[in-house]
Amino acid sequence: MSMIPCFRCVAGGLVAMCMLSSNASAEPLISKTYGYFSIGGKTAEALDRELERRGPVTNATGHRHPGATEIKFGGEVTYLERGKQCSVGNVKVTLKTNLILPRWKNRRTADKNLRFIWDTLSADIKRHEERHAEIARTYARTLERDLHALRSASSCPELEKKVGAVTKRVLEAHDRDQMRFDRIESKNFDNRMMRLLKYRMGQNDG
Repeated sequence: MSMIPCFRCVAGGLVAMCMLSSNASAEPLISKTYGYFSIGGKTAEALDRELERRGPVTNATGHRHPGATEIKFGGEVTYLERGKQCSVGNVKVTLKTNLILPRWKNRRTADKNLRFIWDTLSADIKRHEERHAEIARTYARTLERDLHALRSASSCPELEKKVGAVTKRVLEAHDRDQMRFDRIESKNFDNRMMRLLKYRMGQNDG
């Protein structure tokens, strides 16, 4: 699931500065960290209750989820003034992602079958959140590329408006892509889990 605490304020978070010269950067500055929340329980029902009670609350839904990804865009754009023209100088987009995942504290003492189900579920939760981070990375690169591609304007305030418009467009597309991914994953959850369980059982039998 996607948690985007500063998503709508990102355009304002792109710092604009006027400079006489600058070197363009090719790649966004991207970081990824992990956080965990503990759950207890020794039955499937207890694990369900714990995930519902202790899972992170996302901004998008206002509900708790078995995992979440905090996504924060930021960055800096510099402008070059030459005569009556203003152009984009340096662009540096930053992206911080923090994946929040469950950690089951009773795993070692639980029933073997329940451990098997949990390992399958927790691996799928991690895969899901990693995909959210990957989507965000793609859009961070898109944003930096599109900002670099902006044509010069007759004034820096005019160009700054274009920077804001591009930022808004790219981040709204990012938002839609993240929500689309969640809808698809939610719709296919039961079938996906059955396939994963059967696959892992086949590996164990082999």
